[in-house]
Amino acid sequence: MSPDLMIPYLITVPLAAAFLIIIFGKIARPAGYIIACIASVLSLAISLALAFSITKYGILIYKVGGWMPPAGIPMVIDCYSAFILLTANFIAALVTLYSVSYVRRYTDRWKYFTLLMLMMAGVNGVAVSGDIFNMFVYLEIASLATYALVAFGNEGEALEASFKYAVMSSVASTFMLIGIAFLYNYTSTLNMAYIGKFIMENPPAKAISFVSVLFLAGFGLKAALAPFHTWLPDAYTKAPAPIPAISSGVLIKVLGVYALTRLFFNVFGMTKPVSHVLVFFAVISMLGGSILAFGQSNIRRLLGYSSISQIGYIILGFAIGTPLAIMGSLFHIFNHSVAKSLLFMGAGSMEQSLGTQDIKKMSGVISRMPVTGYTSLIGALSICGIPPLGGFWSKLIIIFACIQAGYFGLAFIAVAVSILTLAYYFKAYAPILFGRQDDVLKVPAKNKTQFLMDIPMIILAVVSVASVLFLTPGVMNILIRLATTTVVNGKDYVNIVLGSLK
Repeated sequence: MSPDLMIPYLITVPLAAAFLIIIFGKIARPAGYIIACIASVLSLAISLALAFSITKYGILIYKVGGWMPPAGIPMVIDCYSAFILLTANFIAALVTLYSVSYVRRYTDRWKYFTLLMLMMAGVNGVAVSGDIFNMFVYLEIASLATYALVAFGNEGEALEASFKYAVMSSVASTFMLIGIAFLYNYTSTLNMAYIGKFIMENPPAKAISFVSVLFLAGFGLKAALAPFHTWLPDAYTKAPAPIPAISSGVLIKVLGVYALTRLFFNVFGMTKPVSHVLVFFAVISMLGGSILAFGQSNIRRLLGYSSISQIGYIILGFAIGTPLAIMGSLFHIFNHSVAKSLLFMGAGSMEQSLGTQDIKKMSGVISRMPVTGYTSLIGALSICGIPPLGGFWSKLIIIFACIQAGYFGLAFIAVAVSILTLAYYFKAYAPILFGRQDDVLKVPAKNKTQFLMDIPMIILAVVSVASVLFLTPGVMNILIRLATTTVVNGKDYVNIVLGSLK
């Protein structure tokens, strides 16, 4: 099979899985999670095969229905989208496996796995779309599935959190749709490569500036950048634990960070005003997320504010825009996805066993649940930037990039936020993991951590430790450097895609 013919399967496999789960999930309870697990592993395998194909053949383009752009709709995979797809589908496969045991307490579990597959179809669609309107459609598919998953517990607070998320996300979607309408009116095309070509061949226009503002607000909310972050803590606290794990590890990276950077680097072109705005958002996200995390007594809210802060690091690297900074951001996308998904899985296991999300009522987890305790420790150390874990290296690269570019103030802020992160994680996790069980009111263990919940946490912990190997020359050239080159070269994306279409 030609490599480009595999691209649609990234969308059709999870979509077909969702359809099959609806049919067979009611008949046989295991059918839902069995189909979901098979589909998630297949999606990961396809992502891996496409990544290897790109290193051999270059950019891959699939023309839907055989129609040539700009009339037709292309699906495009380059090194950047391949890197994102690998990260997203790796996390999704582990979250699906983790969910098998976690959602046993819910009725109609087949609905959960149906929504999970729909969400992944949307995420993969965003990553491969070469058409800006289709990117928006896939983004909405993923978002709609997520609203339902946040409210899946069917409790009053979960429904409230889902409604809040849906309202704010709908505002973001409105901004995006208006921006797309203005962009189509100005360029007469929805194909991202042709939009980029039109912008290159014509002088700067106020329409592009206006669209840029709309997209910054819309995708900034999807990425949970401050001050657009207010939906995230409630959604992460009330949803089933696998949802914040996949949201923090996949959704805000793909629907927010990837879509934003793809458009501004490869279509519009990164300008100084946009760079300055992104620096502002990055700094207030880093500082605001860390400061707000200090006062949290709920473990999931703390992790949610931590995600806001860490997204700030990622955006900071992209805003600086040097090759070293972008490489640091891409590496931090991977490290944060792995470590934060691990921490949310650990929090879910603690919650099921101890019956609470209250940090003050969690104590001695390592002695109660060794696998959960030790893997959560590794995840926390990685997020804090403790060597030799991956989070240390990606933060260090971003800090060095700030110094290299002459932004000493930003480097100081990045170091200060890392120290703040260490402080609030130590404050929360030291008693949770190492405190004596008789130090606090004992909460009876309701359920021991299921074996299928332990496996994904162990894998993520191993990857957190081993991710430093990604910085070795051979591995870096495959996984990170090629993706960095795709982003740094910016509008070369336009010429490469248009050249491949001839």
